[in-house]
Amino acid sequence: MSIQHWSTIEAPIGEVFAWHERPGALQRLMPPWVPGKVRREAESLVDGRAELALPGGQIWVGRHDPAGYVAGRAFVDERVDDGLSSAALAAVRWRHEHRFDAVALATGVEGTRMHDAVDTLIGSHLLRPMFVYRHRQLADDIRRQRELRTAPMTVAVTGSSGLIGSALSAFLTTAGHTVVRLVRREAGEGERRWDPDAPTPELLDGVDAVVHLAGASIFGRFDEGHRHRIRASRIGPTRRLAELAAASGVRAFVSASAIGLYGSDRGDELLSERSAAGDGFLAEVVADWEAEARAAADGGVRTVQVRTGLVQTPRGGMLQVLRPIYAAGLGGPLASGEHWQSWIDLDDLVDIYARALVDERLEGPINAVAPEPVRQAEFAAELAAALHRPAVLRTPSLGPRVLLGHQGMQELALADQRVVPARLTELGHRFRRPRLEDAFRHQLGRQREAGR
Repeated sequence: MSIQHWSTIEAPIGEVFAWHERPGALQRLMPPWVPGKVRREAESLVDGRAELALPGGQIWVGRHDPAGYVAGRAFVDERVDDGLSSAALAAVRWRHEHRFDAVALATGVEGTRMHDAVDTLIGSHLLRPMFVYRHRQLADDIRRQRELRTAPMTVAVTGSSGLIGSALSAFLTTAGHTVVRLVRREAGEGERRWDPDAPTPELLDGVDAVVHLAGASIFGRFDEGHRHRIRASRIGPTRRLAELAAASGVRAFVSASAIGLYGSDRGDELLSERSAAGDGFLAEVVADWEAEARAAADGGVRTVQVRTGLVQTPRGGMLQVLRPIYAAGLGGPLASGEHWQSWIDLDDLVDIYARALVDERLEGPINAVAPEPVRQAEFAAELAAALHRPAVLRTPSLGPRVLLGHQGMQELALADQRVVPARLTELGHRFRRPRLEDAFRHQLGRQREAGR
């Protein structure tokens, strides 16, 4: 049994092939609905070895076959056995040939015909969505990287192993940039040890820009201990890193922030970057968090605070929690379903961080949300439709209250915020997936395959 898939990328063959050779390519092409994660990327398309960590402790090992490698034109990977760690996969045959051909596009520029051919026992109904996703992801990434093209940079990233950090780091390295991961444990290759309480003066030597994503998760019961972790992980460490960025002469300091700044009960008010801050614990924390980041601006560094909405990906956040519930046919609107939810596709958020690094017109706070916020009932209906399930069972507020406590329920689950990306719209920023339906279809592998 075999499957074949092909599409045309609007970029020269050399650029497309080089993209696959860079670190982060496998991470960017890994469908988010597939269980497991990238454990190791191949160092070479000629004879390298890649590993995927799957559920149950199993490791998918892919080895590149030198016999199938043609420089700039083709490479082959095949699954190989690796002892007990891959014993459950012994019966799975997999040989994947990647071929690239230069083509002339109607626009008169050079494009690339990309062709995947897989020999396997896995059915095409399972594999087809994966290849539709991979080809679209590649085309979108290359298009955005060409738009934001600049001289190669060295970017230091905190929180690089998290949901946003891992996706952003892979996007940057496939674009030809170098990522230095700032970690709090013993540093490995490509890493530097970062003490949030006392960063060393040389931490940012040779760094062009900083992306600061680290901070304790806001999800959890809003008891005293949880509120302390949220605040302590942001206030203090951000200021010290921002001051060091200014002292080190970096060109840009891009810090995470959140639309929680606007408070949890704003109703139908359209909230832009010029809107006043709201009330509540999260609003106070975010206001102080942004003030800490401005220490870099005080030192002459272009500084951006990325006010992030509800990130949509089955790898984490609310979609990771809701997907199995809706897939079982048990999903539905939360409480009245009337409150506004301001969301963003994970890849659109990655694009915004990448733009913040290189676009000198961006400075200060920016709303990282899709241009079309939705009411919670519409969110529920769109998710159910993407999974071909009903959305008729209303979820009472008791559930979130049990999980998050009263304050967490009000400030997270029932937050009513109609936020718009006014600053990005002014700059003509193009979103990959401005509509919720498009985001769900891409992130959940429910895309309609385009004609060949």
